[in-house]
Amino acid sequence: MNTEHLILQDILTAIPWGLLLAFSIGPGFFVLLETSITKGFRAAFTFDLGIVFGDIIFILIAYLSTNQLLEQLKDNPTLFVIGGIIMLAYGLISFIMLKRNFQKKQEIEQDDDNIPKKNYFALFFKGFLLNFINIGVLGFWMMIIITYGPQMEMNTSRISIFFAAILFFYLAFDVAKILLAKQLKHRLTPINIYKIKRVISVVILIFGLFFILQGFFPKEKEMITNKLLPDTAVSE
Repeated sequence: MNTEHLILQDILTAIPWGLLLAFSIGPGFFVLLETSITKGFRAAFTFDLGIVFGDIIFILIAYLSTNQLLEQLKDNPTLFVIGGIIMLAYGLISFIMLKRNFQKKQEIEQDDDNIPKKNYFALFFKGFLLNFINIGVLGFWMMIIITYGPQMEMNTSRISIFFAAILFFYLAFDVAKILLAKQLKHRLTPINIYKIKRVISVVILIFGLFFILQGFFPKEKEMITNKLLPDTAVSE
């Protein structure tokens, strides 16, 4: 494929991950809604930028800690299997933990801090800290880089565009959440939260299975790609 088509493919691949991130319901999700309701759009957007900055730090850690190893293994189909297994395990563990914790009382975190709505630095830092103390976020980005990095031949430009696209769409979906905060909060009953989280876990499981199959059948995957995108298949 030529460079333009590869970049477009990477950006399109980033869209569902941005959506999954935006609706991965956790403490930051509810604090974002509460901040929007109590302090307004600018305050909530600043808080969200802090969360995204925490993601950027985690992405850099994930990339720098795996770059050399993945560079050596990037042409090995086994890496697809490894990445798929990691993704499968991530989705399965999330699904099991959901079922175990569903009976527990679920409380929506209230934004009961005393940060003034125009103290943007404090709001930014609060978003960053809330995200950065969650080690599961680092695990998520490690999973993404191990799975997708070799597909992009560990090309720094492609990986940068891919992660930038994920964060862009994530932020765009979050803006929609901020604007619809009151309606979303009203509809987020415990059973609806449980259903959304289950769907996200199942989607990650499906992605994991897909990557495992790519590792076992690399030639078939290349044939399917060429049939679906015949105009982008360019011999090297």
